[in-house]
Amino acid sequence: MKTNTQKLVTASMLAALCCVATMIIKIPSPLKGYLNLGDCIVLLSGWLLSPAYGFATAGIGSALADLFSGYVVYAPATFIIKGIMALIAHSCFKGMHKGLGNTPSRMIGGALAEVVMILGYFVFEGFLYGFAPSAVNIPANGVQGAAGLIIGLILVKIFEKSKLF
Repeated sequence: MKTNTQKLVTASMLAALCCVATMIIKIPSPLKGYLNLGDCIVLLSGWLLSPAYGFATAGIGSALADLFSGYVVYAPATFIIKGIMALIAHSCFKGMHKGLGNTPSRMIGGALAEVVMILGYFVFEGFLYGFAPSAVNIPANGVQGAAGLIIGLILVKIFEKSKLF
């Protein structure tokens, strides 16, 4: 059993990794946003941490990346969207892994989380820029989501083999 200090340190390290993964590769999207690799750490946080720690880790790490990268207007929405993604990934994994196994339950939960990300940013950008222009980012966010899911599945296998979690 991990102590609260160990949980907090682990969550903090994953939040920092989420921030860095989001910032290190930024590909501009059509509507003032950017594609990044942060989703793999968002999903990893949901799969490896408790719901509260996963939400906080994913939300804080991703929102900090927006703040540090000059996308301040996106930070509050990012905090909520990425936090919810981690909650969905966690809930689906916990609810389905005994019946389906680890990888299928992570794939389903990760895919649902990425759909929430796509819809969340569509709605947020719809209010900012209008819903027709916001639809332009749906394919780009889909690509980001698919990459995040694939890389996240690879990373969770590595983390599990390391016996850290």
